[in-house]
Amino acid sequence: MRFEEMFASGRDILMEGALGERLKREYGLASDASVALAAMVYSEAGRHALRELWLGYMDIAAAAKLSFIATTPTRRANRDRVAASRYGEEILADNLAFLRSVQQGRAQEVCCGGLMGCRGDAYTGEGALDAKAAHAFHAWQAERLSRAGADFLYAGIMPTLPEALGMARAMEDTGLPYLISFTVRRDGRLIDGTPILRAVETIDEAVNRPPVCYMANCVHPAIVRRALLQPCNAGELLRRRFQGVQGNTSPLPFEQLDGALELKSAPPEEFARDMLRLREVCGMRIFGGCCGTDDRHMRAVAQLLAGHA
Repeated sequence: MRFEEMFASGRDILMEGALGERLKREYGLASDASVALAAMVYSEAGRHALRELWLGYMDIAAAAKLSFIATTPTRRANRDRVAASRYGEEILADNLAFLRSVQQGRAQEVCCGGLMGCRGDAYTGEGALDAKAAHAFHAWQAERLSRAGADFLYAGIMPTLPEALGMARAMEDTGLPYLISFTVRRDGRLIDGTPILRAVETIDEAVNRPPVCYMANCVHPAIVRRALLQPCNAGELLRRRFQGVQGNTSPLPFEQLDGALELKSAPPEEFARDMLRLREVCGMRIFGGCCGTDDRHMRAVAQLLAGHA
């Protein structure tokens, strides 16, 4: 099923939960210094772990009769990082082909996306690009994921408006549907201080084909709810256009979670309730997991979604 059709159906969509954290903690696998998780497809252990994790999440969605989306672990596999690695540009196509191989044979509705990210630090904004430079820089990755056959493109944890705008233009150029997901703070702003509402308004007005919707990821759902309720984000536009989250299970700030030695988690039922509470403030449709989540958390979310269908 094409992603546009899946989204236009109006039904809830389950997105994958954590990958990177589980690969490290449950399987003992280390990220590549240059391209991070994108190198996992080149080892037997990496392929085995990814397959198990994705199939687990797909099974949870199927049991709840939910559509499912997953993305390639290629957020750090941008032009400069791939050039500095021992891998060639085919790493993007190889990641998408492997995700497709996991999806094959599934009777449920599954779409496979290509994950992209900012050039610099997603949690501080250091090294962020202006809109023009971002358009040129991110076009390389967007084009290759598009040629590899991605169903959609997904920009994860984007900390600044200018780079998110350039990213949107690069994704728009491919003709694929795409999602923009921000790094958001409790005060309702991106890392660069831009209110979420203004970021959405700016991107929607600046491109010919806007994102399918906007999201936040790598953040606790209670923080997202508080952010969306800030006065700077008041208005129907944000309620209508902000429709997805990949939530952390811990409300700790980014700087405390990033690289934490101990797993920061919360009871699955509590996490699921916090996720669905977002519907009180916006038209949330896409529910996925990030740091601290595993099958238990995504199953709790899926079961609540099935009960609200």
